[in-house]
Amino acid sequence: MARRHRLITVSPATVWSVLADGNRYAQWVVGTASSTPVRGHWPQVGAALRYEVRLGPLRATNETVVRRCEEGTILELEAKAGPLGTARIALEVRPWGEHSLVTVDEHPLRGAAGALHNTAVEALIQIRHRAMLARLAKVCETQTPRATSGAGHA
Repeated sequence: MARRHRLITVSPATVWSVLADGNRYAQWVVGTASSTPVRGHWPQVGAALRYEVRLGPLRATNETVVRRCEEGTILELEAKAGPLGTARIALEVRPWGEHSLVTVDEHPLRGAAGALHNTAVEALIQIRHRAMLARLAKVCETQTPRATSGAGHA
């Protein structure tokens, strides 16, 4: 099971605002070229988005479905990868002082990916997670701060 964490120097609310925006998924998920919500209201349970992966001239389109959501803290996804099967990807956002500690935990769930999973694959997932959390941090830390919900609204 690949598990990695990163301190992101913004509030948990700011991190969650990025995670809760299905249109921004491709900005921080490594390997994803584009994403579009297709079902439900992201990130509610059952909501889905379609994403595209490109590798040179090759393109694959798949879906990611929200399986568990505790608003502001936990987002668990099932990412479909065609014939490879699916993976469970869990993200947890915790306050760390004024900042956020974000943990990602991923493992194969269904299909051939589970049979192919080994220490070499685990190492590749760790590298992907490091890059993914760095991208998430960059998106969050360069985001224009929004007004606190409920403050100053008429």
